Amino acid sequence: MALAFYSITGQTRRFLAKTGLDAYEITDADPYHAMNAPYLLVVPTYDDEMLEPVIEFLGYQNNARDLQGVAGGGNRNFNELYIHNAKDIARGLDVPVVFDFEFNGTAADMAQFQKVVRQFESQKSRS
Repeated sequence: MALAFYSITGQTRRFLAKTGLDAYEITDADPYHAMNAPYLLVVPTYDDEMLEPVIEFLGYQNNARDLQGVAGGGNRNFNELYIHNAKDIARGLDVPVVFDFEFNGTAADMAQFQKVVRQFESQKSRS
């Protein structure tokens, strides 16, 4: 399963690096990258306008259509705002929130996220 992510402070980048999974990093300089395959998106939690590159990425070619699910990172101290960006994207594009993690994740988070990715890969291969 392909992965794409956006990182502002580096927490999301560190999370994905620790999983050992390959992922495309959405950048502010050039958010226009076509995934050309089903993928999962991993986003941090910040003010909505800070994720403008993610919105541009999702609007590019078939990226919105190919999105299978969203994972969100954040701080549980945000209470109801915890992973709100992931929830908003998922709701807007009618895909599930497949995973959440705090800060840059724990060892258990790494293993669980890898399992989620494998499950999506398995579903994709049966389609």
